[in-house]
Amino acid sequence: MPFDGNFTAKVSNELSAAIDARIDKIYQPSGDEIILTLRKKDFAKRLIISVGSGVARVHFTETRPENPEKPPMFCMLFRKLFSGAKLLKVMQSGFERLIEFVFETTNEMGDKVSRKIIVELIGNLSNIVLVDEKGKIIDALRRSDILSQKRLIQPGAIYNYPPSQTKIDIKTEETDLVIERIINDYSDLSLSKALLSTLGGISPLVVRELIFRTGLSDDTVKDIKDFTLIKQQLKFYKTALTGASIPFMLLKDSIPVDFSYIKIGQYGDLYKTKTFATYSELLDAFYFEKAKGIEQGRITGEVNKLVTTLISRANKRLQNRITELENSQNREDLRIKGELIKANISKIKPGSDFVTVKNFYDENLSDLTIKLDKSLNPQNNAAKYFKEYKKRTVAAATLKDLIKLDKDEIEYLETVMDNLSRCRTTGDLREIKEELKLSGYIKNKKNEKPNRKNTSNFDEYKSIEGFRIVVGKNNLQNDLLTVKMASKNDYWFHTKNIHGAHVVVFCGGEEISRETVIFAAKLAAKNSKAANSSNVPVDYTRIKNVKKPSGAKPGMVIYKENQTVYVTP
Repeated sequence: MPFDGNFTAKVSNELSAAIDARIDKIYQPSGDEIILTLRKKDFAKRLIISVGSGVARVHFTETRPENPEKPPMFCMLFRKLFSGAKLLKVMQSGFERLIEFVFETTNEMGDKVSRKIIVELIGNLSNIVLVDEKGKIIDALRRSDILSQKRLIQPGAIYNYPPSQTKIDIKTEETDLVIERIINDYSDLSLSKALLSTLGGISPLVVRELIFRTGLSDDTVKDIKDFTLIKQQLKFYKTALTGASIPFMLLKDSIPVDFSYIKIGQYGDLYKTKTFATYSELLDAFYFEKAKGIEQGRITGEVNKLVTTLISRANKRLQNRITELENSQNREDLRIKGELIKANISKIKPGSDFVTVKNFYDENLSDLTIKLDKSLNPQNNAAKYFKEYKKRTVAAATLKDLIKLDKDEIEYLETVMDNLSRCRTTGDLREIKEELKLSGYIKNKKNEKPNRKNTSNFDEYKSIEGFRIVVGKNNLQNDLLTVKMASKNDYWFHTKNIHGAHVVVFCGGEEISRETVIFAAKLAAKNSKAANSSNVPVDYTRIKNVKKPSGAKPGMVIYKENQTVYVTP
């Protein structure tokens, strides 16, 4: 991500609009994020300072993150030192990714003093450091090791800036100096590597863009005969840095992937660009989507792991019960053995391991050898066989019901996995998580009540006749759509014997055209496990023919009097 030194300069310049504002409120919504509310006449902004890995940045924000009930210790110290403080300066050190906020505030004696908030945006080493008027560190969000040989970031230590780079700041130097440096010092490197080694505060993305604009290849510097085009782009670059420029965001398939202070054209039609009025608006939009993506990934992984585990357990339990049921099939042999022992008690000697008797249940009266427990008398051996027979008889009846429940559970959990694969927003994911809570698979936290209301919107379409077509995105929506919202003469669609969404055509009892049938069927196929297949069978019928069995899992229904159509999503 190109939050390079020169992008930092653009943001720093924008933040100068807050000079003379006072800190009204200070929050720490997460371990690596501080929010300051700044106010002055005709100005009220929230400033976000984040040093999280991959999301380090500083800008004005419109978001309102939730705050913990009890503020962390660093936040409490921050409030003690900076509440009511007046912002005097916003500075950047050279072309480094470091912004200093200089504030005027009062100390414990009531005297006016100067204090700094120094934000270091250095990748995984990003930090927020609070510094007093003498340059000593008051505290830092991330303290260094007390024995650190590099930079000591500890309360009481003198604050030392990160080592500066011996590169050229093109904002203050001539472009000829850049050409001279790359020819003399980096002639064996490619042009892109030479520019990165020479120019301070520039990102690889911008270097590639400058070379792309020249129309040259990324050749070795010593092989370049004419630097005229390169010099032209360096002048353009300098103007973009020293003058006003428009913030650009790069999007791929509508998803933000990068941003810059110059328009990026090197990707052609692969990426789209979007402009913003301010750098803060750009960063707010970019990192909001990034944070949403991270949160989506977290919830998806969490739910996926849970449901996968549940399916695995249910399958294992099902196989054990099937095996147990198969073993119970020979239970009649146990009853016969018990009866034969009873009929031959006089022939059985005490302490025998087995007895061989005529099996009068066999038409050929064949001999049958029966194993005995020599610690039991003949009567108790017979009773033991009868007891095991009764146990397996009861088990056989129970196991059939339990096996059906296991199969129903596996089928339901597979619908959850299918719904999970089609989630597009965090709201969709949270609904599935809520469904699992309502189904008892996730325990509610103490004093937390399950949310039985559906919070996200259905996917909706219109048929050629203007009928409303609604698609459920999860099992809770499917139930709501089919059982509560639809009327008995509306049409219901679902993929045949394939997990998928419920689709309802709200036709008010009217007949629907063949075009609408095909359209609704394609929506059902598209929102199913067969989305990437062809010739998918889709059943459809009136809602009055669709029933939800008592006690059935969310989204599970039975239906009759249906027709089937074959479509390709």
